[in-house]
Amino acid sequence: MKNTMEIDGHRAIVSFDPDIGMFRGEFLGLSGGADFYAVSVKSLAEEGRKSLQIYLDVCREKSVEPYRAFSGKFNVRLDPKMHEKAVIAAAAENKSLNEWVAEAIEAAADAG
Repeated sequence: MKNTMEIDGHRAIVSFDPDIGMFRGEFLGLSGGADFYAVSVKSLAEEGRKSLQIYLDVCREKSVEPYRAFSGKFNVRLDPKMHEKAVIAAAAENKSLNEWVAEAIEAAADAG
């Protein structure tokens, strides 16, 4: 995946903030925020490990579930013409719109 790194089995999105001259990371899939900063990519992973450990320790102390629960449902807002095009494309493949969208998302996520 582009602009992501895996730290101890957890995926984080990373970017460079030119205003402060540092790399920034933010863990995905957590129920709360856990971000971290560093001046180099190499040190970013170490700072990520520290941030993740602190986050998990706090969750354990407060008896809070650290991971976000995904329901498998979300709303997508499209331009009406795009909605129509998607319905037509799904029907042309003899699929429901949900099935067609799920396959498109899976292909895009796997390609990243």
